[in-house]
Amino acid sequence: MDVCLEDAAATRVLVTGASGFLASHICQQLQERGYRVRGTVRSLKDLKKVAPLRKLCPVANYQLDLVEADLLHAKDWMAAVAGCTYVIHVASPVPGKEPSDEQTLIQPAVKGTLNVLKACRDAGCVKRVVITSSAYAIVGQTSPRYDKVYSESDWTDMNAPVGAYAKSKTLAERAAWDFVRDLPEANKFEVAVINPTYIMGPVIHGSSGASQMILLKLMKREISALPNISLEVCDVRDVAQAHIKAMILDAAVGKRFIINTGVLWFRECAEILRREFTQQGYKIPSTNAHKIVVWAAAKFDKALLMLLPRWGKELRFNSDRMLNVLDIQPRNMEDTILDMAYTMIEGGFLPKAPNYRKRKAPLSRQVSQQQPAEH
Repeated sequence: MDVCLEDAAATRVLVTGASGFLASHICQQLQERGYRVRGTVRSLKDLKKVAPLRKLCPVANYQLDLVEADLLHAKDWMAAVAGCTYVIHVASPVPGKEPSDEQTLIQPAVKGTLNVLKACRDAGCVKRVVITSSAYAIVGQTSPRYDKVYSESDWTDMNAPVGAYAKSKTLAERAAWDFVRDLPEANKFEVAVINPTYIMGPVIHGSSGASQMILLKLMKREISALPNISLEVCDVRDVAQAHIKAMILDAAVGKRFIINTGVLWFRECAEILRREFTQQGYKIPSTNAHKIVVWAAAKFDKALLMLLPRWGKELRFNSDRMLNVLDIQPRNMEDTILDMAYTMIEGGFLPKAPNYRKRKAPLSRQVSQQQPAEH
């Protein structure tokens, strides 16, 4: 039996940063399970972001409740948290490129997380908080060990060179665990943390973000040659499901969870796209890039410079907790990529080529096909 539905009507869940790529999926899945969902946005006047959120789940028992809240404004969060049994804290700045000032990421990530947690402490109604961290908090140093299998017991080495985003996620998660550990017994609430790798999958909200960048560049041929670089990826639907299971399962309390499907090389991603889209009129790159050319370009691109040490190498993660505690079997990576590409085309992020056709197979999003969460 799906215990999410037993008392969902009486249970309100706050999702921070509701208009984000991941958070919109979390809101949708919660609504599909019958929960009352409150989401935070920076401005209710931004109709481009707000309007699509109200259409995420047409069959929802309860309309999505949206409230304004800024990560750096502590006073916003008491009202946002009021009456919520669970809080899923997703909101955090995600850069499209390495910022010139790392504090533009670190300050809102750390202070924002603490503002949310302080509101949960003071509200007195919150049972559990699930925090979206990142695999970058597990291993975010630019030169990790490639002979090691990383697990939830690992933390990014802050004494090594670390990019601003990895630093922000690591410091924010550390601050969260420290804050909860030091709470008086009377104010304690439960915490679980999700550490996803690079998130891909279908776009269900009308705003773009960093997660779409690789596919955008490949589909628009802004990457003309393929670097010998890999990324560890996961499906946004699996990550959303992980948050909900971490919210309700007793076994999730006090734990971190790496969510990872596996390794995806640029050339593999391009090959999947070529097979599907070449006949439709898209020109996906097929040439392998020379390292010296990428190295020269990296002098002008900090994000690319950080990826260079990973040339020809791949990171490995232990996914036992994802599989055995959360009982999540990751989706097929090809479905993840194609679902993302098609929704980006349908959403207007990419132009429709002359021979474009909608995907014949249905999107593998349907929550009803997933195994129900068990308590």
